[in-house]
Amino acid sequence: MARKAKVVREASGAKTQPDHLVAIIGAGFGGLGVGIGLKRAGIGDFVILERAPGVGGTWLANSYPDVAVDVPGIVYQFSFEKNPDWSRTFPKGAEVRQYIERLVGKYGLEAHLRFDSDVTSREWDEEKQWWRLRLATGDEVTAKYVVTALGAFVEPRLPDIEGLDKFQGKVIQTQVWDHDYDFAGKRAAVIGTGATSVQLVPQLARMAAHLDVYQRRAIWVFAKPDFAIPRMVRTAFRVLPVLQSVVRGLVAGAVEVGLVGVTVYGKQIAPLTLIPAWACRAFLFTQVRDGELRKKLTPGYGFGCKRPSVSNLYYKTYTRPDVDLVTDPIARVTETGIETRDGVHRDIDVLVLATGFEMSQSPDPYRRRPVRGRDGFDLADFYEHNRARAYEGVCMPQLPNHFMVFGPFAWSGSSWHVMVENAIRIITRVIGEAERRGATSVAVSTEATDRFFDFISERGKATLMHGKSCVDANSYYIDKHGDFGFLRPTTAYQSTRASKNFPLSDFEFAAAPGNPGAPLPVPAGVLSADLNQEARS
Repeated sequence: MARKAKVVREASGAKTQPDHLVAIIGAGFGGLGVGIGLKRAGIGDFVILERAPGVGGTWLANSYPDVAVDVPGIVYQFSFEKNPDWSRTFPKGAEVRQYIERLVGKYGLEAHLRFDSDVTSREWDEEKQWWRLRLATGDEVTAKYVVTALGAFVEPRLPDIEGLDKFQGKVIQTQVWDHDYDFAGKRAAVIGTGATSVQLVPQLARMAAHLDVYQRRAIWVFAKPDFAIPRMVRTAFRVLPVLQSVVRGLVAGAVEVGLVGVTVYGKQIAPLTLIPAWACRAFLFTQVRDGELRKKLTPGYGFGCKRPSVSNLYYKTYTRPDVDLVTDPIARVTETGIETRDGVHRDIDVLVLATGFEMSQSPDPYRRRPVRGRDGFDLADFYEHNRARAYEGVCMPQLPNHFMVFGPFAWSGSSWHVMVENAIRIITRVIGEAERRGATSVAVSTEATDRFFDFISERGKATLMHGKSCVDANSYYIDKHGDFGFLRPTTAYQSTRASKNFPLSDFEFAAAPGNPGAPLPVPAGVLSADLNQEARS
């Protein structure tokens, strides 16, 4: 679809203008959404740098058996590009990838995509007033503005287990699935029982001769109302888009109450959190009649402390005679299998690692891929020693001309796309205003960032995460400093309203002496709408 990045090396100091006005890192939903937003705002000089050979982000990386959306498809889409043709209530990964490909084609993003372009460092050049992006190839791309759309989960995480490198059999990480490997007749083991395993385990049980699943913490699982959407319904959505919008709104509300409402407001309405927990236990009882097995599959933390999942097959899979749930801690991996601390050794032929990802708000990813801003600011050091904060989850004072689709306290609502669209509004409005003013740099003020952090921190204190029921959850919702940094503890309505009404006075626009920049014409309608919006706020 797109070519690899071709960057011409130039002598140091030879450039008078950056290669691009905007560089977007990542070609998943976030990066593609920002690209669409820029085009709709009349900004066409941008590049999307993607380290993989194609678009899709997590949907390109994750192609393990039965990968699917774990929220209804009708809410897992952009509000400006609704898909009336989801074949199921919970679309499979292939169908999501088709939707992504349609976005690229419809909005003409092909020419902006640069594949196999792994950004290994980002550094702000104060003199030039632009960003220098170093690629794994050794080439450099410069851009006045940078938008990172790396997602919440950056790199696959290898478990820290003794002997893992000594195993002589096949090792497969779920994010790099080997579709050529034949599980037939093999003894397989899965480490991890998160959302990925909920989808994967039932399929592996059908494929392998025997399956061991190693569980550290159980996961809450609902019954999955997954069914084929009748053709007449899809036709109605296509003919009457307003009908799909209404249904989407109702489903989004239900999902937000069930997933976000319990987590954000669970401490205030603690008795009500017992209802979904009871529902999950009742569902487990219908699937597993063995009391001891049910006990192992029942989480020891409260509902909502970690992201729950949905499946009609997961619990029942453990009742198969060829599947064993292992809850004794792993002592080591040997050349031929896995030994648990109780001294039991289980031989296996293939080991599947469903052990999750490194989080994008931890310092580790930025040790390997440094991000350095103004006045010696280093993002890895910041995340290591400070409580993470970002204005509306999108920008930080020390990183001028820099925006994040997923920053601290960004994710809110029933779907990832709510957060992406909120970020798009902020990014396109601020860049448009900076170009209108002829500014060479723009950064959110420290005062505005602190104000937002104080607001979010106060709301976070009332979340379920800080209640007694979540003490043993080890949830990725909570960062290393004890903050509710992964999710925004507000409603989707509040976060969307904030993205529409934030005051431009929260940002500091500046022009470097002797470097007035090259203002980009922005459609008058966009600018007038922004100015009116600022006046209303």
